[in-house]
Amino acid sequence: MARHRKRSPRAVRRTSVIAVTGLIPTWLSMTDTGSDAIVTAVLSAPARPAGPISDSPAAAPGIAWETLREAREFTPPPPDPPKTVVVAAPVADIPGIAVAAYRDAEDALAADRPGCHLPWTLLAGIGRIESDHAFGTADADGTARTPIYGPVLDGGLPGNEIVADSDDGAIDGVPDSDRAVGPMQFLPETWTRYGADGNGDGIADPQNLFDAALTAGRYLCAAGGDLGDPERQTGAVLRYNNSAAYVADVMSWERRYRNTDTPETSDQQS
Repeated sequence: MARHRKRSPRAVRRTSVIAVTGLIPTWLSMTDTGSDAIVTAVLSAPARPAGPISDSPAAAPGIAWETLREAREFTPPPPDPPKTVVVAAPVADIPGIAVAAYRDAEDALAADRPGCHLPWTLLAGIGRIESDHAFGTADADGTARTPIYGPVLDGGLPGNEIVADSDDGAIDGVPDSDRAVGPMQFLPETWTRYGADGNGDGIADPQNLFDAALTAGRYLCAAGGDLGDPERQTGAVLRYNNSAAYVADVMSWERRYRNTDTPETSDQQS
């Protein structure tokens, strides 16, 4: 189990709001009677001219009427649609949905953290040790059909440390102590800091393979250095779980998955 400590577990994508900075003449606050929208034009303008208010530019020279028109007609763009989940072919004992999650995380981190060079097989090694790739029970979206939790870290089990509650049970379901959550087994405190939305649905869910794999990758890359280097990999996995036995197990599975995914071939001459 990872001994590491997001955002809120359900951080929902918000629609953008546009504001135009400047002075706000109260007489320019208008209601579009053709819709429910109320648009306040924030413009730098001279004092209100004498006489009745008019929509004509001639009534108040210098006012950015084109800007006002654009503001009144602005419609926020729709949110990006969730990514389509494409199930990969299984590799060794890894279900295809888990392979897709690990590879998606590798691709995302290659763009966001180009110096990290995190191989997907390292995530797979951790996923194998932590939950046997969600125990092969993930649904078509990559979410564990039955939520995965580690033991409550209240000192009740020999060898387990005591970890005080950090989320009031919001992430791990227990209010008095913490426990690891999801297929990559993050403690709530760590998930709050690193939790990521890996499948583009607007929610960072520790029980989802895509979200958990990307979060694990972000956590490993935060250790710094080039994780294409085996020594750097060892250091990053130690940060994930400070146990030499754990590192040995993870790296053993990583090598197996790497060799299965790209088997060595040799050219033979006749």
